[in-house]
Amino acid sequence: MSYSTLNLLLILMLLLWFWRDSLRVRESAIRISRSACKSHGVQFLDQTVALHRLGLRWFRSGLKLRRVYEFDYSLEGSGRHTGYVVMIGMQNVSLHIDLPVQHTEPEIDQ
Repeated sequence: MSYSTLNLLLILMLLLWFWRDSLRVRESAIRISRSACKSHGVQFLDQTVALHRLGLRWFRSGLKLRRVYEFDYSLEGSGRHTGYVVMIGMQNVSLHIDLPVQHTEPEIDQ
């Protein structure tokens, strides 16, 4: 077996690992996004979790992939808003959902 064949096999195995790992992390990001939307009382719009950014980060434990996924949600069934989930490896490190601030009017005694 030549070196070019071995290199090709190694590259194919690496691509297969990356693809399977990305699917697992995306499924985890979907679960996290769905759960966060439910706990905030907003509607998670299915099948909107998509890879937004991919990068490498050095940690004491070694090199890890950092993936940023974006997802869409709706506040009251109208309009689309975007949230983000940051995953390092299989671990969720950050979640961002913009929610409007509820202003309550002070009651005035007459």
